Amino acid sequence: MPTTYTPQLAAEYQQLFDSCRIKETKYPEIDRILAKIVAGRARYETIASTTKVPWYFTGIVHSLECNGKFTTHLHNGDPLTARTVKVPAGFPKTGTPPFTWETSAIDALKLQKLDQWTDWSLPGTLFQFERYNGFGYRPRGINSPYLWSFSNHYTKGKFTADSIFDPNAISKQCGAAVLLRRMSERQLAVIGELDTITQIKTLGAQVAFAPNTYNGKAEQLQKLLNRVGLPLRVDGKAGRNTSDAYYSIAKKYLRGDTKR
Repeated sequence: MPTTYTPQLAAEYQQLFDSCRIKETKYPEIDRILAKIVAGRARYETIASTTKVPWYFTGIVHSLECNGKFTTHLHNGDPLTARTVKVPAGFPKTGTPPFTWETSAIDALKLQKLDQWTDWSLPGTLFQFERYNGFGYRPRGINSPYLWSFSNHYTKGKFTADSIFDPNAISKQCGAAVLLRRMSERQLAVIGELDTITQIKTLGAQVAFAPNTYNGKAEQLQKLLNRVGLPLRVDGKAGRNTSDAYYSIAKKYLRGDTKR
């Protein structure tokens, strides 16, 4: 199991994110979750000012651990009226209940040493999501549902309780990486230059629909679209298939396309 962040692990996270395909039937549910996260953005940014943890990271963890409720500990979803009972138990160690959500959230992030983490690139962010929940799925050859549930990278297998693994259980919770992917698609959170979705949208805006004419930028666009699991012939000719693939990401067709 990985305990350190390596270039190999970073490359794995990037490849999984680039090839991640969200299940079409899950989009309405995912967008409802994101609406709740965005509604709490001001509170997450308050935490960011103290911990330097990006607001979207805290927001996603808050959704997964607490269903977005500001009445529970970010550590594990226990009520703020007392210290945590479930693992990790007995937190925050200082102060007197009831705790404010902000006090508890800062304690939870510092407990994970996230205030000391500086690599908030896309792979670095995904590493911390998996670390937050644990690496127990890796020895079983399963992509963690905590990250990849609701996508093509997860089918079944779940810890139903601490140390209890059911190979046939299916997570009903949207994964953190999938939420981040959808945030990226909607431009709610952009994770630097490594964000392939942003690159596709930026480059696609510069490419015209031209099925019979080679264009260097069209070739670059086709390569990027292939990276996110949209198989295209890389010939530099921006025709019907390229425009349709671009639409699936940007929700608009290439400039000059009659479908536009």
